[in-house]
Amino acid sequence: MSLSLRVLLLATACLTPLLSAAAEAQTRARSPARAAAQRSGPEGVVQSIEVNGNQRIEADTVRSYMLLQPGDPFDADRLDRSLKSLFATGLFKDVQVRRDGNRVVVDVQENPIVNRVAFEGNRKISDDVLRGEVQMRGRAVFTPQAVQADRQRIQELYARRGRFAATVEPKLIQQDQNRVDVVYEIQEGEAALVARINFVGNQEYSDSKLREIVATKEQAWYRLLSSSDQFDPERLSFDRELLRRFYLRNGYADVQISNATAELAPDRSGFFITYTLDEGPRYRVGKVDVVSNLRNLDAASVRRLVDIDSGDWYDGDSVERIAQSLQDAVNLRGFPFVDVQPRIQRNKDERTVDLSFEINEAPRVYVERIEINGNTRTQDRVIRREFRLAEGDAFNAAQIRRSRQRIRDLGYFSDVQVSSQPGSAPDRAVLNTQVVERATGEVSIGGGYSTDAGALADVGLRERNLLGTGIDARINGTLAQRRSQLDFSVTDPYFLDRNLAAGLDIFFVQRNLLSISAYRERRQGFALRVGYAFNDRLRQTWAYTLTDREVYDIATNASRYIQEQKGETLLSQIGQTLTYDFRDSIIDPRRGGVVRLGTDFAGIGGDVAYIRARLDGTYYIPFEQYFGDPDYVLSISGGIGYLESLFDKPERIIDRFFLGGENLRGFRIAGAGPRDLDTRDSLGGRFIWTQSTEMRYPLPLPAELGLVGRAFVDVGSLSQLDKSSPNLVGVRVGDDASPRVGAGVGVSWRSPFGLINIDLAQALVKKSYDETQVFRFGFGTRF
Repeated sequence: MSLSLRVLLLATACLTPLLSAAAEAQTRARSPARAAAQRSGPEGVVQSIEVNGNQRIEADTVRSYMLLQPGDPFDADRLDRSLKSLFATGLFKDVQVRRDGNRVVVDVQENPIVNRVAFEGNRKISDDVLRGEVQMRGRAVFTPQAVQADRQRIQELYARRGRFAATVEPKLIQQDQNRVDVVYEIQEGEAALVARINFVGNQEYSDSKLREIVATKEQAWYRLLSSSDQFDPERLSFDRELLRRFYLRNGYADVQISNATAELAPDRSGFFITYTLDEGPRYRVGKVDVVSNLRNLDAASVRRLVDIDSGDWYDGDSVERIAQSLQDAVNLRGFPFVDVQPRIQRNKDERTVDLSFEINEAPRVYVERIEINGNTRTQDRVIRREFRLAEGDAFNAAQIRRSRQRIRDLGYFSDVQVSSQPGSAPDRAVLNTQVVERATGEVSIGGGYSTDAGALADVGLRERNLLGTGIDARINGTLAQRRSQLDFSVTDPYFLDRNLAAGLDIFFVQRNLLSISAYRERRQGFALRVGYAFNDRLRQTWAYTLTDREVYDIATNASRYIQEQKGETLLSQIGQTLTYDFRDSIIDPRRGGVVRLGTDFAGIGGDVAYIRARLDGTYYIPFEQYFGDPDYVLSISGGIGYLESLFDKPERIIDRFFLGGENLRGFRIAGAGPRDLDTRDSLGGRFIWTQSTEMRYPLPLPAELGLVGRAFVDVGSLSQLDKSSPNLVGVRVGDDASPRVGAGVGVSWRSPFGLINIDLAQALVKKSYDETQVFRFGFGTRF
């Protein structure tokens, strides 16, 4: 063995004990808990956990978050994770975990309890709105993280309302018993309005025209009560869609709205918005075809629904509407699974678009379940009964849209969304209905003026969704110069959960007709109503009415016929109204129409007996495709009525028809028709017909002002006064059945204070004894 090898072995033998001792010492230093656990004595095991500093929180609750429990060996890593677990609860402001011999000592400092949450400096947003945004609540545990999150949410809420300079500073006020008041000090700042809207790339339409299309508006003095000039980032996407649809509606099938940017001024006082677009060429319609891929469905049978002809300018909205109309029509013919796809073939050289509407069979999908969310007050059954389909029915997009519209028409919700998602099987779908409830109770105090009633005051109390059942109950009182009324009404639209609307009306009406027919009248009584729907469009209502009427305070120089009408009469009447309504909207119709047939029979007891019938209707024709604006709407309406006395009982003036005012503009109320030529008193008539043609159009003013112009021509006639009555012997009566004609213009303003109507009309065709009226004004509001 060489000398070097012997030296190496000797050195190794000497160093090995030293290295082993060092390694053992290092292990003991790094893992004291493990070293203690290796010793057999009790000091290596947790004997107890002591909790100090807790006031509200039980010690056992604190121990439950510990990862070390009595009997476990000490472990530094588990102690550290126990510390983090206690902090994560959000219950403690400070936590310390340490070892004291065989004990684990936990020292805690509890977070305070929130005594109350208050807001200071907020004027534009109410406390109730802010309180709904923040998570901090009274009696909750205070944490700095929650307060900062609330601060951020409040600032975001102000930013959505255009106040980007708003600042929020949370303040804490210490109270006894470890409680704090949280006060958010708010400096709202000025609203950052839209200073300028610019467009880049537009050639065919000017900036001013495109500014009318987008929902965002430039700041102006008349937008004081509007929020359209406040910057809203979410509105930019909506504006891009509005611009795209506008161009598609006018034939620009290749339009691209590539960008929408907003720049905040350096002083944060306003925004400059720029929309970048590429219009592309304008297309006309080439070939138009309907193709049916369904068995037993001839495409020619639904071809009439396609109202686009070759040579017309391409209209994207019309294409969507026709596709929807075709799908609805095919559904009604017994094909529940239908998909209509419009195929568009562009011919860029000829600048034409060939349209082909393909009717295909859609996948067979059934409604597995209908879920309703968001209704905290309205009962589920009130919403479910508006659905036009039920669980197990074929999935029908048209019926879903109709159901959504019916739920919206209830007026109980500010937003209604119906979406679908896959069910438990490929042929099943779940309908999710998300609603946002709004207040349905009204306490109204209002006033106004109308040419017919004069100055008026109005007080009312109404609940349109009583206890969430859908029952509509109201009591209302109106006091006016020429008409006062007090009525109570309650209506259950689904009586006994059936297709049956039942209601009760109790009323008291007093009218001053001295300036028209030289008398006053009073009515008081009640009516019982019941109605049912045959389908979505056809409905019938029956009513029984018992009314005590009185004609009194007759002028001394009144017509002899009217003087004979003095006294009380009891009316016992049953009537029905059959309504066929195919309007696209009840509130603001733009297409479709409504027809009503009403008949009344009086004579089931009482003092009068007659049969009275009335037929009227209105049809709306949109002119959007010609003028490019949905506010161009032509309405054609007409009506006819007849009254015939029965059982030899004399007819009463209080039951007759009158013509003029609202139903014949250009003439004073009851200004046309039979009249006493000596006293100038209106006597009414038994046969009436009216016809009105009105064109509604936008005025050359900003749309957000809510002003709409109207031009109209009214025609009507009232006649057939019973001249054989003994009361008319010796009375000179003018009773000419020839038509009267009035024409004029008007303005309707949906102001923040209520609807204001102003009409200027001229009587073009009249009789010498008729009474005319050039100016009509109506204003009313509630608050």
